[in-house]
Amino acid sequence: MLPFKRALRPLAALLLAAALATAPAATAHAASAPSRGWNDYGCKPSAVHPRPVVLVHGTFGNSIDNWLSLAPYLKDRGYCVFSLDYGQLPGVPLFYGLGPIDKSAEQLSAFVDKVLAATGAARADLVGHSQGGMMPRYYLKFLGGAAKVNALVGIAPDNHGTTLSGLTNLLPYFPGASDLLKTATPGLADQIAGSAFLAKLNEGGDTVPGVRYTVIATKYDEVATPWRSQYLTGPDVRNVLLQDLCAVDLSEHVTIGTIDRIAFHEVANALDPAHATATTCASVFS
Repeated sequence: MLPFKRALRPLAALLLAAALATAPAATAHAASAPSRGWNDYGCKPSAVHPRPVVLVHGTFGNSIDNWLSLAPYLKDRGYCVFSLDYGQLPGVPLFYGLGPIDKSAEQLSAFVDKVLAATGAARADLVGHSQGGMMPRYYLKFLGGAAKVNALVGIAPDNHGTTLSGLTNLLPYFPGASDLLKTATPGLADQIAGSAFLAKLNEGGDTVPGVRYTVIATKYDEVATPWRSQYLTGPDVRNVLLQDLCAVDLSEHVTIGTIDRIAFHEVANALDPAHATATTCASVFS
């Protein structure tokens, strides 16, 4: 049995390497957000922007590195902005979002309660990248989050699972590989198309009443694949393809959530639809 388990390790390593290759590079991670204005628990939402914004990082991300551009972008526009770390595995620093997703949703629930208590707001808005755009749906559906959240904006979220550009299709050819992956990195295993977690999450519909949903996708996504599987359905859903806004935008899975100001402009529109302006290639300068 030992040689067989060793034979499975290259496949698991390949899946991990593929995901790591598209993860944001870890910077010198501080104990708290940089002093550019976010994670300020003294911030009080304004009449113009009455809800705090909670940023939810993706797999292999963390509360700082994923948001070095978007958090200041939103803060400069008058929002109270907060971000959390979730899905930590013992002995694995900096790279989070690897733990069981249902447990990560519990961490998000506690964090939103903390933010609402500090700001005095009745509801929050959530903006998540990759897993961070999908995981909050568990919180909304099963942990009472729908009563505390006004909008969920998912940037390249793997709402219906991922094939990781076809790599996960190899798993059936390696009996035991799925179990090995789930043991080592349950957060990754939960995101594979067809997982038990995703079946539970999407059973009976992929949205809940009372929450506005926006999905921002790129056709060049190589992680949350196929990219159309990111879309949601329902009366309060807006699915947006980045290239429909700016045909020459070449952002892939990482850059759409970390540096793409066209995507950022669409996030701002989703947070304040009453004052939305057209998102075009020129939005990179806004």
